[in-house]
Amino acid sequence: MPRYTAAEILKKLKALSNPKNIEGMARFGINSKNTLGVPIPVLRKMARQTGKDHTLAQKLWASGVHEARILAGMVEDPGKITPAQMDRWAKDFDSWDVCDQVCSNLFCRTPVAHKKTHEWSRKKEEYYKRAGFALMASLAVHDKKAKDRAFLVYLPVIKRESTDERNYVRKAVNWALRQIGKRNPRLRKAALKTAKEIYNIDSKAARWIATDATRELKNR
Repeated sequence: MPRYTAAEILKKLKALSNPKNIEGMARFGINSKNTLGVPIPVLRKMARQTGKDHTLAQKLWASGVHEARILAGMVEDPGKITPAQMDRWAKDFDSWDVCDQVCSNLFCRTPVAHKKTHEWSRKKEEYYKRAGFALMASLAVHDKKAKDRAFLVYLPVIKRESTDERNYVRKAVNWALRQIGKRNPRLRKAALKTAKEIYNIDSKAARWIATDATRELKNR
């Protein structure tokens, strides 16, 4: 497989820059700062060609380029990234798509993933907090070996944070609740019970989360 330096990859990404894609991404709330408009499938292909590379991932992240950071999450080695590095990257999140891609491609595959959900869900920063719930949702999909109790303990956390009115937080809280409920029948029952409790909270965000999650889980 070809092995590329960070400089070579950044050059390739810039050559693929697409202003129309950037405009489209902005309409979906994706931060257009340092964004090139390179599609995810292209980044995945580059990641496959590059392979896992801890040093390269750190350099790509340090570039600050939107797509380079998504790519960094694809090529970083889950066995080599440290909890401190995870915190640094999470603190750097400035767009929901970078947050979600890194959580689902990388963070959920690390040994400390479940611990980080609890830490980050208490953060005040919008994207930092989103990362906590995006990680919960990603674990519900990808951590096939985890027992139900690992996800049952998330339900009180979801309820606790369901009143956060910030768009990217409430959507992530909702996402986590739905993915936990879709994992198996026992968790679906528990998630629906939590949704009912959330609906009774005097909060617009809480009612939206509960209504949306209930609708999807009941239709399964």
